[in-house]
Amino acid sequence: MIVLDKVNKWYGDYHALVDVSERVAKNEVVVVCGPSGSGKSTLIRTLNRLEEIDGGSIAIDGRDIHAKGRDVNALRAGIGFVFQHFNLFPHLTVLENCALAPVNLKRATPKEARAYAIQLLEQVGLAHKRDAYPNELSGGQQQRVAIARALAMRPPIMLFDEPTSALDPEMVGEVLQVMRSLAEDGMTMVCVTHEMGFAREVADRIVFMSEGRILERATPEAFFTHPQHPRAQQFLADRNRN
Repeated sequence: MIVLDKVNKWYGDYHALVDVSERVAKNEVVVVCGPSGSGKSTLIRTLNRLEEIDGGSIAIDGRDIHAKGRDVNALRAGIGFVFQHFNLFPHLTVLENCALAPVNLKRATPKEARAYAIQLLEQVGLAHKRDAYPNELSGGQQQRVAIARALAMRPPIMLFDEPTSALDPEMVGEVLQVMRSLAEDGMTMVCVTHEMGFAREVADRIVFMSEGRILERATPEAFFTHPQHPRAQQFLADRNRN
């Protein structure tokens, strides 16, 4: 589903991604973890061209997404992306937030878009908030709406960039539960997260990054019980101490 081949990214003199190669299979849940500044968020943002790359290639469903002439808007319409900060439209209701893009980008009728949006809001447990505005919701509720909004485009892939890091601790669980249900339904997912319990429970594979490189790939069981790379060992030891 996703193939990265020797991807490089520079910010001036800073080498943010260094020869990153990786594959994500259809229906696979991959969690990308690592210390701050390791390149995790940069990596996931290259998958829908929120960040351009300076070398290598990225193919999604067999198409080179960084090829010249690629329609970026059409590409993004087919990839669900959930941000750290919810990025909901404050002047639109919850239902309007979820129904807007399918009408404007996929030419769904307003009736079709609203019906599917209500179905998705039920899925994330927020159908009763459909007429509320974002500022009337908790952070966890806003993030669940953001997930429903991304799903409204019926994407084959969902990307999550630290979706719980802006939330109060008591709200984290409600968002992770929605992500668990997506994984159980077979959604192809790439998640950048610091939630190691979620990674251990839900991921098919863990990808560990440091200083712009992938240093380890493993099943959750192998990664959390017998990490191979010294940097991964240190990362887990530090987290266990906190």
